Amino acid sequence: MRAFTSITSMAAPLPLKDVDTDMIIPAQHLTSISREGFGAHLFERLRTTMPSLFINQARYSDAQIVIADANFGCGSSREHAVWALLGAGIRVVIAPSFADIFASNSSKNGLLLVTLEPNVSADLLREATESNLSMTVDLDSQSVMTSDGRSWSFAYDPFRKHCLLRGLDDMDYLRAHLAMISAKKAELEPYSFFRVGTPNR
Repeated sequence: MRAFTSITSMAAPLPLKDVDTDMIIPAQHLTSISREGFGAHLFERLRTTMPSLFINQARYSDAQIVIADANFGCGSSREHAVWALLGAGIRVVIAPSFADIFASNSSKNGLLLVTLEPNVSADLLREATESNLSMTVDLDSQSVMTSDGRSWSFAYDPFRKHCLLRGLDDMDYLRAHLAMISAKKAELEPYSFFRVGTPNR
């Protein structure tokens, strides 16, 4: 997993509520368990039905931050939605709220979700739509700052922060502690009453 520390980027607006995972990556593209190649199909249907979509505008071509509306990532639990966003170069999504499973998938794959108060998100979404809004998102300080100096803090799970700052997915985290796990297992072995192949007494 790619580590996240801090990103400064233009913010791309997505002024829609309840953006579900099928809107993010249509189901017909879920034919692979590889994480590669999904970015090309990000918001594929919206590209034609919503001409103003940020992906259709050259000025947002390098944007790594998306500002969306409430309940982003709802719908199915497909992890491919996170892979598609990352594959298209998106590292941060800011919104008033996110669907729980999507939030879990994001934190385990290196996509940072930032939850801000609805009025703050709405103001930033409007600014990103009407002008060029540059922002810095810093995970270490858990802050969002605009280029004109305004800033807001956001909450983030301490364990997921630890992993994301270091680029560790769940398996990486466990591997990093194998020596400690093995030592603890050896320490507890004499007290194990339920060994495989040993009758319980």
